[in-house]
Amino acid sequence: MKSKVTFGSVFLYGTLGLLSLFFLMPAYMAVVTALKLPLNIDLPTAWEFPTVINWSSFSDAIKLLKPNFINSLILTVCATAGSTILGSLNGYVFSKWKFKGSEVVFTLFLFGMFIPYQVILIPLFQTLRAMNLYGGLPGLILAHIVYGLPITTLIFRNFYSQIPTALIESGRLDGAGFFSIYTRIVFPLSIPGFVVTSLWQFTQIWNEFLWGICLTRHSENPITVGLAQLAGGQAVSWNLPMAGSIMAAVPVLCIYIFLGRYFIRGLLAGSVKE
Repeated sequence: MKSKVTFGSVFLYGTLGLLSLFFLMPAYMAVVTALKLPLNIDLPTAWEFPTVINWSSFSDAIKLLKPNFINSLILTVCATAGSTILGSLNGYVFSKWKFKGSEVVFTLFLFGMFIPYQVILIPLFQTLRAMNLYGGLPGLILAHIVYGLPITTLIFRNFYSQIPTALIESGRLDGAGFFSIYTRIVFPLSIPGFVVTSLWQFTQIWNEFLWGICLTRHSENPITVGLAQLAGGQAVSWNLPMAGSIMAAVPVLCIYIFLGRYFIRGLLAGSVKE
């Protein structure tokens, strides 16, 4: 049965198309500027596609930002893995191994979601310095793991609440302990939850700037800080920062292109009961 094309559907998709073009305008400007020679970059011709393509902007940006890119990759992978695994264990405890006062502890846990980065910057700086972790990636990784625990715990707690308690009870009757039940029953069912939390944490940590510039030395700076330094100064060759911004955006963009559907499935997992 063929669907009828109505004025409403045409208007809806036309509006969505226009909004998509408007949303992609900054990306277009970044690509166009990155492909231009520095002498050809000016405001009157900013929208024009270059007649001579300058690919050296990307090679120069990669050379300058390679250390920062590696730092961000190490930071993001380690912090995402740590906060996701610990958040999974917390959600498992708060949903299936409740103890006296667990709801109060969980509520206090969630307050961490509403604390801005700026508020805890000075206490975090003092804490990392006291632990001899200030200035390097290990301290920044630890900070992101702890800061990410509230949101990962919430997601996993809500996800695990959909798992029948009878499965946990049957495991206990068979003599399985805390970690045995988790590894053999709960963890295999947790893949959608891990996809959601991993993508969320990867995006947040990769794009974070304030802690990266305040809590690490120059040699340990993530790519967001390196990109800001690349665009600093009075005389800037704007083709390099634009090429660097594309380089910084590619990992997150690729993740959502290839794993975006699993992210949506994970968000919707357990939302509808059979």
